[in-house]
Amino acid sequence: MFRGRFEHSIDTKGRVSIPSKFRELLSSNYDERLIITNFDNCLWAYPFKEWQIIEERVASLPQLKAEVKALQRVFVSAATECPIDKQGRILLPPTLREYAGITKDLVFVGITKRIEIWSLERWSEIFKSSQDDLEKMQDKLAELGI
Repeated sequence: MFRGRFEHSIDTKGRVSIPSKFRELLSSNYDERLIITNFDNCLWAYPFKEWQIIEERVASLPQLKAEVKALQRVFVSAATECPIDKQGRILLPPTLREYAGITKDLVFVGITKRIEIWSLERWSEIFKSSQDDLEKMQDKLAELGI
């Protein structure tokens, strides 16, 4: 499971080093291929095996429903395979960087079976907002058994 937050910088070519803890997890449990897509004002990165599960679930949904079509057009169509090079880096395509507002500093966030990649500025805003929301949701979380 991916966990933790790691700040990195992207180079002028769009390459960024994957945090070593995440690389270790990928190499020991997966085949080191990442599928990266856009969602929620950031990038979602899945190990290839986990992405296949998502694709199968999406493919099994009723294809004529508006929300399914929107999910496919935005989330699935943006999915890009980003292999990890020998230096432990991935190349983030310009369209994905633009969507997420990533220009220089970014944050990798471990979210159990996926990794979120945020611009540092957006991450600071969403983290503060999420902290505030979490305090308001304590009763709902207790109902979930957390």
